[in-house]
Formats: sequence, C-alpha cells, structure tokens
Amino acid sequence: MEWKRFLSIPIFAVFLLMGFVYYVTLFVSIEDWVGLRSSDGSFHALVFSLLAFYSVFVFFVCVLTDPGRVPSSYVPDVEDRELSDQEFRRNVTHQRKCEICSTFKPQRCHHCRTCRRCVLRMDHHCQWINNCVGYWNYKAFFILVFFATVASIYSTVIFVASVLQKDWEVWGQSHSKGLYVACGVPVLGLSMTLGSLLCWHIYLMANNMTTIEVLVHFFLAYNVESYVLLPINFRIMPLDTSSVL
Repeated sequence: MEWKRFLSIPIFAVFLLMGFVYYVTLFVSIEDWVGLRSSDGSFHALVFSLLAFYSVFVFFVCVLTDPGRVPSSYVPDVEDRELSDQEFRRNVTHQRKCEICSTFKPQRCHHCRTCRRCVLRMDHHCQWINNCVGYWNYKAFFILVFFATVASIYSTVIFVASVLQKDWEVWGQSHSKGLYVACGVPVLGLSMTLGSLLCWHIYLMANNMTTIEVLVHFFLAYNVESYVLLPINFRIMPLDTSSVL
C-alpha cells in the first residue's frame, strides 16, 4: 500500500529534479571545471554521489514510513482515578476529540484531510513525499532536508567555480551562456529553498514546536478572529483554541 505513494506527480518531479542536478553537477560543472576523469574530478564526483544517493535513500524512508497512527483503543488518562464513573465520563468527554474520526486524539495530534486520518505530532502534510511528516518520520525528514541542502550547496559551489574559471572569450557564444543559465538557476534556487527549509526546521526543533503550532500561535497573536490557515490543504477552518493551547 505504501508503494502507491510513489504514483504521484510531485514525487515524479522530485526524481526528475534530482536527476537533473546530478547530471549538471557531474557532466557539466565538474567536467568543465577540473575534468571528470582527473583525480580532483573523481573525488568531487564521489563525494557528491554519496550525498545524492544517501538523500535518495532517506527520501524513500520518508515516503514509506507511517508518520504515526492513533491506536483505536486510545483513551485519555484521567489524573484522579478515585472519581465516580459519571465524573470520569464527563472529564473524558472534555478531552480532545476528532470531529471527523470521532475518536480521541493525544496532544499535538491533528487530522490530515489529505491522508484522511489523525497523525501523531503532525508537523505538516508534504506533497513532495506524498505523506504526512509526523512522529515516526520527522527524523528522516529532517535528515533528508539536511543532506539535500548540503548536496545542493556543494553542487552550487562546484558550478560557480566552473563558471569563474571558464574562458568566456572562447566560450562566449550565446547558446553556451544560455546553457549555463539554464543549469545554474535551478541549482541555485534549490540551494536557497532547501537552505531556508533547513533553517526553519532547526528553529522548530530548538523551540520544540511544529509547523502547525507556529501557524496557530501566529494567527492567535494577530487576533485573526480565531481562524487559522492549515498547511494541510490550505483551507480556512475554525480553530478550537482550547485544543491547541
């Protein structure tokens, strides 16, 4: 069942972009810089290949790992076990309950409308892995972002070095410049995007928060009439402030 997640256009786009960056780095940047068959070229090709293939491996882990399901038998704990049955049921009723699944859910658990179920410690639903980022795959997701960022920055540095050492008086044709622009813009854009994402999740980990919680507190701080824009499916829906504070 999990393998069906790969049947997604965004995931196909990710593999296409990975292949493009890998080709540009090895057969354009390194080849024009020091030569792919030289000792320096082989070293840089080996380092980048290790980063790239490890990123692909962790990408598979993110896609195939279940982010975390709420057990069907889950019932919130009540601190005072000496309460009567009526008081116990009343206290349990006041606990967080998913209106869609009609089941109780722990703190920091949210319902994903894309996956159609509740996810433990949900951070967000990522369309690029066609899966939620939650309790069980958040570590893999962070490792993916980290190594993908390192690989893209490494590729950018090699590309810039290749451009700086090139004799543009000999390679000054317009089609050559256009080729380098077409290769450099995606690589540079990917480095900036992944770098920003890495900084964002470092901030979240340092403050022990999730993306959803930051959005909730942001909208509450600016008093947006108790409405929040969830990153799951970009729908505006009422926010139950008692369930997130």
